[in-house]
Amino acid sequence: MSICTKRGDEGVTDLMFGRRISKTDARVEACGAVDELNAVLGIVRNVEIADEMVQWVDEVQKRLVGLMGVLATHEEDHKKYAEKGYSGIEISDVDWLETVISESESDKGIRFKGWARPGKEGKLASAYLDLARTVCRRSERACWAVEDDALMTARLFLNRLSDSLWLVARDASA
Repeated sequence: MSICTKRGDEGVTDLMFGRRISKTDARVEACGAVDELNAVLGIVRNVEIADEMVQWVDEVQKRLVGLMGVLATHEEDHKKYAEKGYSGIEISDVDWLETVISESESDKGIRFKGWARPGKEGKLASAYLDLARTVCRRSERACWAVEDDALMTARLFLNRLSDSLWLVARDASA
């Protein structure tokens, strides 16, 4: 099937399992914000960063793809989504980020000492990670605008991810 379906020409788009909604729906906005976050992380993984960070970014992106799938599924179809075996965001994903935060703070000694000035250190990776953090915060706000209780864990994930991105950006600037 071609990517050019022309099905969106009237201002509506497809969700998974055949439902159609307005392109201005909060669910579409949230999915677009997460997609943008994923794209910014794609830039991060292609600037000079350590292999360990490339792996971390890949793990985050893998989870964001699952989150976009959940967002692209109407709340009445979440059961179908799970039955098909598609990935989503689990509490273990939130726990994983909390471990990243804890390790950054304890093992690497990175602490919040006031707001950073993105790009000040002259490290492109750090600046892009800060950009990803701001897009992540917008993604989280957009997810809160979607009335769907199934997104609670995803909201927690995005909240922890923005904190993680701040810490990882400070680490990349060192």
